[in-house]
Amino acid sequence: MTNDSELGLTVRDLLWESFRKHATLPAVGLLGEKLLTYSELRDQTEHLAFAITQMGLLKGDKVAILGPNSPNWIISYFTLLSLGIVAVPILPDFHAVEIDHILEHASVKMVIVSRKQLSRLSEKTISDIKQVMILEDFSVLSNRSQIDDDASYLPYVPKGSLNPFTVELDQEDLATLIYTSGTTGFSKGVMLNNRNLVTNIRQCYGVEPIVTSHVFLSILPLSHTYENTVGMLLPLNYGASVHYLDKLPTASVLVPAMKSVRPTHMVSVPLVIEKIFKSQIKGKVDDSSILKILYRLPAFRKFFHRLAAKKLMATFGGRLRFFGIGGAKLDAATDRFLKEGGFPYSIGYGLTETAPLLSGTGPGNTKIQSAGKPVIGVELKINEPDQESGIGEIWAKGDNVMQGYYNEPEITAQVLMPDGWFRTGDLGRFDRDGFLFIKGRLKNVILGASGENIYPEEIESVINRFQYVLESVVVEQKGKLVALVHLNYEELEKQFAHFKDEARQHMELKIEEMKAELQQFVNSQVNRYSRLQAIIIQDTPFEKTATKKIKRFLYQIA
Repeated sequence: MTNDSELGLTVRDLLWESFRKHATLPAVGLLGEKLLTYSELRDQTEHLAFAITQMGLLKGDKVAILGPNSPNWIISYFTLLSLGIVAVPILPDFHAVEIDHILEHASVKMVIVSRKQLSRLSEKTISDIKQVMILEDFSVLSNRSQIDDDASYLPYVPKGSLNPFTVELDQEDLATLIYTSGTTGFSKGVMLNNRNLVTNIRQCYGVEPIVTSHVFLSILPLSHTYENTVGMLLPLNYGASVHYLDKLPTASVLVPAMKSVRPTHMVSVPLVIEKIFKSQIKGKVDDSSILKILYRLPAFRKFFHRLAAKKLMATFGGRLRFFGIGGAKLDAATDRFLKEGGFPYSIGYGLTETAPLLSGTGPGNTKIQSAGKPVIGVELKINEPDQESGIGEIWAKGDNVMQGYYNEPEITAQVLMPDGWFRTGDLGRFDRDGFLFIKGRLKNVILGASGENIYPEEIESVINRFQYVLESVVVEQKGKLVALVHLNYEELEKQFAHFKDEARQHMELKIEEMKAELQQFVNSQVNRYSRLQAIIIQDTPFEKTATKKIKRFLYQIA
């Protein structure tokens, strides 16, 4: 693999080489629509480059992209990076106040926004921004005081074409400013330059080599660095094709999409596959007393998992060869099912601050509950590990590590060490084979009464194995460990549907019984320091980030 850091290549260099090599091949498109070819993608990028430069935008200016995944989102992103304009992708599910904050904090001069998202911008924000372009057709908002459904636009007719190579770029030029959707409630602007992105594209390729026959189905937001690098930059630099959903990836949308596209590659978060496992595989076991007994036998369990995984492969379209899972830790029971079933899954670990991939393994090389081995060009170490457990904070070094947090020198200094090491804030350990195991976030560790470290994520992994539990958060309340638990009410209601009018009463009684059973189950599985003192039922799903990690700060009990 060529060392692109030595060659000094930029993302633009990689893209235009891909446009040249794969000109006639299909590149990107929405589900059910004809895909743009690589040459069409290049042409539209050059047209938009002409329009943007005519508006007076220059290298180093910042332009936000706010809207759902689409070919025009990609064209916008490629155009900005190719002109040396800093792309500021914003997650569509950010709160309106947070969006305004980002636009102001980043000193954004233009925003490329979908019509649906336009109404979420405040009038002050609109008036402060130099240009507002509409993502769907690249028209321009003509009346700044009117941003409702009747807003007027100037049509965009790309009469010109600009070769972006007229602008000089190098690897150290800032490429993108990505605001994290963190679990701590504070959104920071991560600065990634061309070297960071080019390096990580190659590192991802080292985990899973991509060829032109590969077909991706994209279900995560492009505004998140995980999907941005692994689901867009990686495949489009090697001539693969990518289909995008224009709806949320619910089961009713995703299943027919997979049958239509028949993807070879997908990138996902644990929640998607965990839901499938709990409803379609574990659910069948829990509903049958005979299966429950047989499932305890390792030989039967593995046989059952192989059959279930074969059916799951058919649901995914029959030719899946890579199902990448990242963004959060995968549930142990789901992990075991995928491994024993021979499902082609891959586990990766990384952060927005590292563009994102730090470690990973390809299908067939996974180890249950491990995040794989460091990718090429990345050094990982456990800083000051505990002598008994080997657990400590994960530190990383490599050309994919960010430049810092935008306009936040003090926060940057807390995580970027003078010798180049980046403090991830994650806790982990290595096994004797060099596989990394993530144990939770450093900030989430609860200090026990005797000074022992309690890892809430470890307790949650036990809770989430219990029947009817969908998700949980373990917190400390007045010196006691308390679990907030969200149940699968849909499955519970099915169980008590035959009681008709008395169904609700029976279900409430069952929930109270389950709380006692759950507490007993968990406390029999964890060490004495990690035993739960109480369980509180969380009626609604926990609020989550773009990668479906629970926003824990919202559930800390005073």
